[in-house]
Amino acid sequence: MLHKIFTFLSWLFLLTVAAVLCHSCANMAAPAGGAYDVDPPVVRRATPGFNSLNVSPSRIEIEFDENIKIEKPSEKVIVTPPQKNMPVIRSAGRRAIVELNDTLLPNTTYTIDFTDALADNNEANPLENFVYSFSTGDRLDTLSISGKVLTAEDLEPVTGIYVGVHSNNHDTAFTHIAFERISRTDSRGNFTVRGMAPGKYKVFALNDLNRDYKYDNPQENTAFLDSIIIPSTMPAVRQDTIFQDSLTIDTIHTVHYTRFLPDDLLLRSFLSDFQRQYLQKHERPEPHRLNLFFAAPTAKPTFFLLDPQTEGDDWYVAEQSAKNDTLMLWITDSLIYRQDSIRMKINYIRTDSLNKNYIATDTLNFNMRRTGRDPSRGEKKEEGEEEQIKFLGVNSNIQSTFELYNPIRIEFEQPVAAFDSTYVQLLTEVDSLFEAVPFRLESDSLNPRKFTLRPRWIPGGKYKLLIDSAAIASPYGLWNDKYEQSFTVKLLDQYGNLEISVSGLPEGKPAFVELLDKSDKPFRKSHVKAGRVRFQDLPPGEVYARIVIDENDDGIWTTGNYEEGRQPEEVFYYPGKFVIRAYSDHAEDWNIRSTPVREQKPLEITKNKPEEKKRRDPNLEREQQQQNQKSSSFSGMGTGGSGASSRMQ
Repeated sequence: MLHKIFTFLSWLFLLTVAAVLCHSCANMAAPAGGAYDVDPPVVRRATPGFNSLNVSPSRIEIEFDENIKIEKPSEKVIVTPPQKNMPVIRSAGRRAIVELNDTLLPNTTYTIDFTDALADNNEANPLENFVYSFSTGDRLDTLSISGKVLTAEDLEPVTGIYVGVHSNNHDTAFTHIAFERISRTDSRGNFTVRGMAPGKYKVFALNDLNRDYKYDNPQENTAFLDSIIIPSTMPAVRQDTIFQDSLTIDTIHTVHYTRFLPDDLLLRSFLSDFQRQYLQKHERPEPHRLNLFFAAPTAKPTFFLLDPQTEGDDWYVAEQSAKNDTLMLWITDSLIYRQDSIRMKINYIRTDSLNKNYIATDTLNFNMRRTGRDPSRGEKKEEGEEEQIKFLGVNSNIQSTFELYNPIRIEFEQPVAAFDSTYVQLLTEVDSLFEAVPFRLESDSLNPRKFTLRPRWIPGGKYKLLIDSAAIASPYGLWNDKYEQSFTVKLLDQYGNLEISVSGLPEGKPAFVELLDKSDKPFRKSHVKAGRVRFQDLPPGEVYARIVIDENDDGIWTTGNYEEGRQPEEVFYYPGKFVIRAYSDHAEDWNIRSTPVREQKPLEITKNKPEEKKRRDPNLEREQQQQNQKSSSFSGMGTGGSGASSRMQ
């Protein structure tokens, strides 16, 4: 009898434990229901109060109705006038705390613009455009100006650049005095300078590298307006729409507000053509080659050898980069390049600490570490070793299908000491036979290893380029192997033509149009003549375009210079794209001023695309939350039952 009672109690205990476990597993999820928080924090009070007068606080506290956080305060929160000693900005529970570490100026309006940095702690709902102001005097200045900063060369929105103002309209204020009031651009390049007093101002943008709020470093990107700005206000009306959900409109309200002007300023940011000049490094990667790398484009330096001593300049062949910031010396004198150590005296341009250029003189050592046998020193191969023949490397831009508008470009591995062009043949197929085609051979002015062949192509023609073996030799005893490339030039019906009638140009100013690919990279250029620009033989596809007002008529975009009062050359983008079709002529009209410059660049080729904030649908989120809770409850119930069953067994 006792055994039966003990068995019954054991089973009862196990069933009770199983029931408890099942119940606990089935209720691990949060209970359903309750409103989903989609509202930003609400301000309760501030110390000192908003728009207080005659106060000079070192600590400001703003209290909200819920716990808050401040994202990237050093980047997003703007205190103006600018502070030399960075303020401490932090959150503590429901409070935002700002500790000012500068002595406050008398009779001055101070503004703390939180932009979108402040949000509630749980759901991160941002409190957009939240601004706190106070005045150390008996008047609060409330005027503001706004606009956009774009990169002058390609109209890209500039993120995080300071925009500041000066009521001192002298040209030196920007370079010697800190900004009076500042703002900072958002991801779209937009800015608003707040708390301005009535008056006349000059407006600037500055990528302030040393945080002194003035333009004292030519390596800082900057922008300036030529005109004087006078802030003002006007009454305005807007329509505010309230939605029932993401698609259904509930109410449209007419809202009267004060519009602050100007609100459409455009600043074109540029980097001055000044660049610090110095010799970055020098090297000797091969016995017969010396490399000099400079920090910026520079005039060709003067130099001579100290060891081994030599006279004249016939001991080398010079090769320069397209930007003139790299100099390569190919040593052609074998008595020199066989030396393990070379010493050179060089005179070049260097920039001092005051950003002034001067001629510097240095002595450079070029050492060469040799390992193993070196054929250039006349060392013989080992007995029984097979002779390895090394040919002079040859590269070209030829492809099996060749563009009608391209010349042939050839580049050799080493400089060319002897080039008999009669051994270079360009042949075209005529009635199954190949005939010679005349061409013009051009050597590159900077690179002694590059040559260009310019024939007159026949559309659809079949061609062959031949270079006989040993036709080209380098100073180091290398000869070319036989080179042969066959290719076909595309037919005319594989291309389209584009002619654009351009209007809105400043009268008498030269201009050129660049066609751009989908990565905003220019691939064709043509000058505007009599209001028209034409592009022949374009491959089919989508192309974009920009126009440069070429003030100095040098065929390239030229940057600005604040000291000279020179703005960067104007750039305009076609606000759409051109679709080129094969075997078609396209005629287009383009008024470069019909669309505001700030809206011209197509989004498809804009690199600095702002992250769009997703609109939250609280009803959908609540449904998803409830569905997740149901799934969790069902899963927990199954898990609990299974566990109890296994224990019972």
